[in-house]
Amino acid sequence: MDATTDELKALGHPVRWRILRLCLDRAMTNKQLSVWLDLAPATTLRHIRALVKTNFLAAEPVRTGDHGALERPYRATSRTRGLSILHDDTGLAHQVDLAVLAAHRAEMIAAGNDAGRGATRGVLRLRPHSIESLNHRIRELIAEYPDEPDGEPLSYLWSLAARPPQPPEDP
Repeated sequence: MDATTDELKALGHPVRWRILRLCLDRAMTNKQLSVWLDLAPATTLRHIRALVKTNFLAAEPVRTGDHGALERPYRATSRTRGLSILHDDTGLAHQVDLAVLAAHRAEMIAAGNDAGRGATRGVLRLRPHSIESLNHRIRELIAEYPDEPDGEPLSYLWSLAARPPQPPEDP
């Protein structure tokens, strides 16, 4: 399914990706999220509302909190899985790519010095058909590993990006 402009705008901020990841395994309230993310509750609520509006986050029934106050938990809907983010001239898809990268970096920092479980970086020179084939094979490989409820929670990022142009050689 191709992402709409509103969906791209909603996914264009790293905090929103972090909220979706935090609410994937359990429902969390605005207060819990704001404490975890070290953000003002009003700022967190603005991000939550953008995700709810685009159905990436769903509000669960109101519950009574620890101190008797009513609170509303939110849970990620997993709608981002399988969502195609097509690049166009608006720059929104590029913004989403950067938001995902920033959220992944923030998660690694929050997890601490021993967060890494494997990384590879390199340079490839591929034709368009090979790029498409590589992306397809990576998606297939990831799909071979079903979610194991008792497994270690991991975050992964597959990113294939064009390199910037080389600087000119000295004359």
